[in-house]
Amino acid sequence: MNENNRRIVRAARGAGRWFPSGKAELQKMVNGFIDKAGVSGLKGSIVGAISPHAGYVYSGPIAGYVFKAVKEQAEEGNAPDTVVILGFSHRGGFPGVALMDGDAIATPLGETLLDREAAQVLMRNRSAIKLDYEPHNGEHSAENQIPFVQAALPRAKLVVALIGGHNPQTINQLVGGLADLAGQKKILVVASSDMLHDPDYDLVTRTDKATLKIVEAMDDKKLLQEWNYDRQTFCGMAPVVAAMRFAAAQGCKKGVVLKYENSGDMHPESRGQWVVGYGAVVFPALTK
Repeated sequence: MNENNRRIVRAARGAGRWFPSGKAELQKMVNGFIDKAGVSGLKGSIVGAISPHAGYVYSGPIAGYVFKAVKEQAEEGNAPDTVVILGFSHRGGFPGVALMDGDAIATPLGETLLDREAAQVLMRNRSAIKLDYEPHNGEHSAENQIPFVQAALPRAKLVVALIGGHNPQTINQLVGGLADLAGQKKILVVASSDMLHDPDYDLVTRTDKATLKIVEAMDDKKLLQEWNYDRQTFCGMAPVVAAMRFAAAQGCKKGVVLKYENSGDMHPESRGQWVVGYGAVVFPALTK
């Protein structure tokens, strides 16, 4: 609510661009991606994930693997109370972490409540984390995960966060806030990120597979060493690092790569023009 006690519902700005604007079409698409994904043999409670965020016709089939895994766990009685989506701004950096304010966010699939209490926990005594809608307005990185959450975890509330840069203190504050929040309720942290972008299909394939080996090993320090602005092995590197560090603190020993493809696999005609990698990873905690 705002100061006039009016309910604030944020609208998904990417409907009709990144994913369908019609409810029936979007529902069929997202559920189809989830249903077609093959996930089995996971041990432990999934506390974190990496999911891609391109247009659904490209990355949606890969994101479906992440949300198939969390949906299956939810159906077994292991559903998160709140999903924290970590994205970033494609339009440029800003200081700290911007949490979407308001009471709910609406996509063509309906409204999902924003967890205002969880946001307060994340911000408590952390100057880098603030309520700020402005960076979210028109930004798709975190928003593109929301219809998948709505389909796979319809009872979950949301925290939608954008990380404005790669400042180590900011990431540390966020990881600390996530740990505090996990002490109060069951959460799932989803880092929204595509992988390498380059015209060279072989380079993208080779680089992404090497990057995913590092993720499997939970070596966030090496990930940061391998990354720079000219070689963005993850475009959302700060969200990925934050999710991995949170998962490690929760007892995750190994990342599990569920699926990898790139746009050159799906559309061979794009090779030599522009190829983008998409990886689906989950972080199960064996101690939870």
